[in-house]
Amino acid sequence: MQHLDDATRTELEAAAFRRLLRHLDEHKEVQNIDLMILADFCRNCLSKWLVAAADERGADLDYDAAREYVYGMPYAEWKASYQQDATPEQMAAFEARQAAKQEQKDG
Repeated sequence: MQHLDDATRTELEAAAFRRLLRHLDEHKEVQNIDLMILADFCRNCLSKWLVAAADERGADLDYDAAREYVYGMPYAEWKASYQQDATPEQMAAFEARQAAKQEQKDG
């Protein structure tokens, strides 16, 4: 993508991000804990990254507004409608991933 000008590259990245959000919205059955286990990020991470990007550019975006954008609805509504309690197996897998990350940092 180096051959693209900055504006085009930014437009393509933004379009891909919007497509990712649509994909996640179409797959609400994929829980944040699953994303954290497999990819080390979740919908909340995307929200935090949006806030950080806004901060870097001097734009005003609070976390709740970013989460509503990422989730496509207020977070409390999404959580009540779609979030399931993590299973013991999911928690064990998440904790194992976190421990492995810590080992990589320490090692």
